[in-house]
Amino acid sequence: MKILVCISSVPDTTTKITFTNDNAELNSSGVQFIVNPYDEIALAKAVEMAEGGKAEVTVINVGDAGTDPTIRKALAIGADKAVRVDAQPKDAWFVAHQIADYAKKNDFDLILTGRESIDYNSTQVAGLVGELLNIPSVSIAKRVELQDQQIEVDREVEGGKEILSIPLPAVIGVSEGVAEPRIPNMRGIMSARSKPLDVVEAIAVEENSAIKKFETPEPRGAVTMIPADEPEKLVELLHTKARVI
Repeated sequence: MKILVCISSVPDTTTKITFTNDNAELNSSGVQFIVNPYDEIALAKAVEMAEGGKAEVTVINVGDAGTDPTIRKALAIGADKAVRVDAQPKDAWFVAHQIADYAKKNDFDLILTGRESIDYNSTQVAGLVGELLNIPSVSIAKRVELQDQQIEVDREVEGGKEILSIPLPAVIGVSEGVAEPRIPNMRGIMSARSKPLDVVEAIAVEENSAIKKFETPEPRGAVTMIPADEPEKLVELLHTKARVI
């Protein structure tokens, strides 16, 4: 069985974000990048499914050479090999085309992604890759289990849980609970140095969106502290100041 795990390199959640080029580009100077946390869950699930030689796990990333440390971490966690599409990830449309093109040429049985990346939170890649490959795709999966030649997936829906049985090949966007993220051990870190990391050229994709400008949220205002024994004052402020009641 061949599993492809899509990983993205994103700013650490503790990083202070600033922009450059008239607020049209992220200022990456001094930014610490990490494996997207949801993608780490997908990778942990793939490694779990591959234990005992049951599968081969490949990770794919769309990015420049600066993302290589992120990819090496994925190899240290347990992926067998990696591929980097040498291009800036312009948007989900562009990234999905690169992943689908590589997957089409290499016949993967299962493609796993995180539910979304924590930088753009678009939740689009899994669905786009499935559509481009003309195979089933499911996003925001809370449980993923291989059953013979089918994948059983649980999804939370309003008022309950949806259980799906999907034939392979398929694309699954995973969420929390599917697997526990793994911390690379020393053996994994050392072996990652010798695992293959192939670099491939990006395919041309017609652009259908462009970022005009980034804006940071408004700074939080001052906090008004109210004594616990004065609930009537809270009600008054919610009515006269916040105007929410």
